[in-house]
Amino acid sequence: MNTFKVLIVDYQLKWISLIRQILFLDGYSVIVENHGEKAFQVATKELPDLILLEPNLPGELNGFEITRHIRKFSNIPIIMLSEKSETEYILKGFNAGVDDYITKPFDSKILLARIRAVLNRVKEIMVLPEEIKCNNLVINPAAHKVTIDGNEIILTETEYNLLLELARNCNKVLLHEQLLCAVWGPEYQNEVMYLRSFIHTLRRKIEMNPSQPRQIINRSGIGYMLVSEPSETMER
Repeated sequence: MNTFKVLIVDYQLKWISLIRQILFLDGYSVIVENHGEKAFQVATKELPDLILLEPNLPGELNGFEITRHIRKFSNIPIIMLSEKSETEYILKGFNAGVDDYITKPFDSKILLARIRAVLNRVKEIMVLPEEIKCNNLVINPAAHKVTIDGNEIILTETEYNLLLELARNCNKVLLHEQLLCAVWGPEYQNEVMYLRSFIHTLRRKIEMNPSQPRQIINRSGIGYMLVSEPSETMER
C-alpha cells in the first residue's frame, strides 16, 4: 500500500470512474476535478504527488495552460492522458512541461507502470557532489537548482533529471537507451521520441541558439552529450 496522493483532472465521467478505480485498487489516494480553473486551484492547495491531466477541459484553462501555470512554481509530476495521438499534440504537451503523455484508451497495467516510473524518478536519492559544473552551466543538486552565468533556469522535474544525467557524464556520449533507462526507467528504453522531445525543450532553455545547439550535442543514431567547451563544428 502506498501513500501517494493523485489529482485526476478530466471532464468525462467514464474516464474519471475508470482511472479512480485503477488507482484506488493500487492504494493511491485520489482527488478528482473536472474544470480547468478549479483544477489549478486544487493543485496549488492540495499539492498532490502526481497529476493525471486531460488537455481538453471546460473553462478558460485547458490542460496545457494548467501545466504551464503549475510549472511557474512547482515540479509536481504531470502525466497527460489524451485521446489525441498526433505527434504535434504530444509535443505540445511536452513543451508545456508534462513529464509523460499517454493516449486513451490505455492498459491499466501500463498506466500504473508509467505512474510508478514518474514517481520513482522524483523520489530517487542520488549521491552527488555539491555542485556540477559544465562550462557556464552549474547544477546544485542539494538545492535542485540550475544556473547559467549565474541566472537560474526553471526546469521541469524530468528536464532537470535529464540535464543532471548529461552533466554527470559531461563530454561523454550517452546512448539513447542509457538516457531513457536512467531518466525514465527500463520500460522506456525504446521511446526515443520522448528523449528527442525533452532534448528539444531543454535546448530551448539552456542554449543561446536552440536551432544551432552548442552544448547538448547529438551523435546521429547514437545518443547525446553535454560538452564543457562548445564547438561550432559539433552535430546538432
